[in-house]
Amino acid sequence: MALVKIKEKYQVTLPAALRQKAGLEVGDLLEAKVEGKKITLTPKSVLDRELAQALKEIEQGKTFGPFNSAKDLIRSLNREAKKLKKQVS
Repeated sequence: MALVKIKEKYQVTLPAALRQKAGLEVGDLLEAKVEGKKITLTPKSVLDRELAQALKEIEQGKTFGPFNSAKDLIRSLNREAKKLKKQVS
């Protein structure tokens, strides 16, 4: 167990051994959570909302392709555009 000291501006330095064990690097984000008198820091990654939505759609199989050529991609896009136009009309 490592002890850390709270500095003037309420900052703490995580000991190198803990940082290495947790795989932390400069710029990483930590979620701070208080449970009773205990503070827990958990490494987190932040995803752009649109990227998170796109990843969810990929997991759900809502993707097109892969395509053998740019021409095949354009054909697929045109087919999908026609389907959308029909839905709107």
